[in-house]
Amino acid sequence: MEGDYVLKDAGETQALGQSFGAQVTAPAVIHLQGDLGAGKTTFIQGFVRGLGADAAVLSPTYTLVEEYTTEKGQVHHLDLYRISGPDEVESLGLRDRCGPDDFVLIEWPDRGGDAVPTSTWTVSLEYLDAGRSASIVKT
Repeated sequence: MEGDYVLKDAGETQALGQSFGAQVTAPAVIHLQGDLGAGKTTFIQGFVRGLGADAAVLSPTYTLVEEYTTEKGQVHHLDLYRISGPDEVESLGLRDRCGPDDFVLIEWPDRGGDAVPTSTWTVSLEYLDAGRSASIVKT
């Protein structure tokens, strides 16, 4: 699943996320990188579907954490955009969410500093003139 992808639209971003979700096994910590609106949450919508759940995946920009139960395990979707540093991440109980059946997806992981667990995968999304590019790397 590692590789670089060109995505024409949100549908292709979701499809890539779904394919990735169908192949990844728990436990997994996935860092998602990209500018605002680059498609991180759209990718996660597909990812959750790929794990066998038909949940309405929402951006946790204001709630900071959204959770979903899937056929393959529990998904913890965190958005650290509004976090000011590692101390705030500690209050989210992030390390307690990293069990053997857990998928931890973290948007804006750099904002959490050392309090963010090391990734097993990194997904980077960027704008192109038309569409987006995605890079998936096992770390």
